[in-house]
Amino acid sequence: MWIDEIRRGSTDASGKLEITKLSAGRHSLRVRAKGFVETSRTLVPGVRSVTVKLLKSTDEAELLYQQAEEAREKARTDEARQKAADLYRQALKLRAALPAARLGLARVLLDLNQHQEALAEIDKARRLRPVYPEASAIEGRIYREGAFNEQAISSFRRAIREGRGFQPEARVGLARLLEEQGEYNEAISEYRKALDQLSDTEPIIYQMLGAAFERAQKLDQAVAAYEKYLALAPNGTLAPAVRSIIEQLRREAAGEVLVP
Repeated sequence: MWIDEIRRGSTDASGKLEITKLSAGRHSLRVRAKGFVETSRTLVPGVRSVTVKLLKSTDEAELLYQQAEEAREKARTDEARQKAADLYRQALKLRAALPAARLGLARVLLDLNQHQEALAEIDKARRLRPVYPEASAIEGRIYREGAFNEQAISSFRRAIREGRGFQPEARVGLARLLEEQGEYNEAISEYRKALDQLSDTEPIIYQMLGAAFERAQKLDQAVAAYEKYLALAPNGTLAPAVRSIIEQLRREAAGEVLVP
């Protein structure tokens, strides 16, 4: 599995992953396969092919962590999320100094609305890894869910600093807060930066960008963003609503008056 911050991808049957579009700058390639030692590699600009060899893992803590990650990603109910949390805790009992497991546990605790417990795991992860942009991004999400907006903004900005500008998850979180505060142009800028860092592959962010343009009364740009969402996710769950919004915005732009 390939992971670049919040972006993920799976290899084909032969173990190959093709990245057709990549934004400028440095990127990290993290490779994870069940039963193998996780490894990371920096993608150097200009290099078009990278081969990564994986080693079998016999580390029980690592294997439990992998099971927990898989369980969390597949979880759709609180019961399933609790089982993922239990797996993270089992891994941490074997090796407390496992920051990625602390972060994974924080994510699932956030999904379970256990905000204080999630923040405690973020704190433990940061003690192990003081500069941890992903942890700061999750911390921002936890604060946002708890309506602590100023703390959330501070955490998101910290994540961006720690990631040297590259932290799309934090940029999206920051954009949502700025939008809620009526700072539409600033929110639009953050959404665009996130999309650039994710190489224009996340349809849901285009939907968010369209909504921000709409609130800023930039209707043509809103339509363009919504159309990009449909191009990337024509059968997405939001597609019917987005098509309806596009039709309405075009009528408004043409000066038509809609009668309820």
